[in-house]
Amino acid sequence: MAPSTRRLVAACTALVCLASVAVGAQRFRGRGRNQRQDLGVEVQGNTPYDGRFVFVRLSYPTNMGRWVGDGGYPWSHDYPEGEVHFSKILEELTLLNVRTDGSNILALDDPELFNYPIAYMAEPGFWYPSEHESENFRKYLLKGGFAVFDDFRGPHWDNLREQMRKVLPDHRWIEMDGSAAVFHAFFEIPKPLEMPAPYGGLQTSYWGIFEQNDPKQRLMAIANVNNDLSEYWEFSATGYYPVDLSNESYKFGVNYIIYGLTH
Repeated sequence: MAPSTRRLVAACTALVCLASVAVGAQRFRGRGRNQRQDLGVEVQGNTPYDGRFVFVRLSYPTNMGRWVGDGGYPWSHDYPEGEVHFSKILEELTLLNVRTDGSNILALDDPELFNYPIAYMAEPGFWYPSEHESENFRKYLLKGGFAVFDDFRGPHWDNLREQMRKVLPDHRWIEMDGSAAVFHAFFEIPKPLEMPAPYGGLQTSYWGIFEQNDPKQRLMAIANVNNDLSEYWEFSATGYYPVDLSNESYKFGVNYIIYGLTH
């Protein structure tokens, strides 16, 4: 077996072990799906830029109100468990120096956003950027930023496409299959469409916005349509979802980060 193959097998094995226990001795309080979890760390708010990889969650104004049950706004869905679990996996599997006690929550027009190469948005069906936010986000993406849109389905895809036309009016979404480079950035994911969403009934798909609308060039944004990877991250310590699905969701996430840092 070649050294590179051995390393990949070792990484996959580590991922299975880590995801099955959600990176260590974490305990789940109660059996209800919306019960908060003991993460093993004290979750911190925004921290100053210090060179570490930091999970950045994009916030946006909304008149939706708070989610019933978990007390968060749409953009905060799966916070903070999703990014804390995922950041610990990322630290274990890669050589990145990762912040593991939370995330930075930034608005699209926050100048601090330019310190971080990758940004994540949940529930973009409720996102309606202002002109200033659109302009700043456009600059971020064109200067090398990479955006991940997750946790949405059905007609929310229509809204994401409409709002991104304000951000990048000269670009279009292109559907991606297993040949896309992002699915081979760390783990091999040759059949991404076989990854089922945590809610059933809709077919998942993956769409990208590329520089100059050319799939051979840099991917600037990816949309997990009819999917919710961070839902699996959030509950990976609880047994609520099968371990193999949590494993697969982590593979997608790790690939996105590695791709975004190397392209």
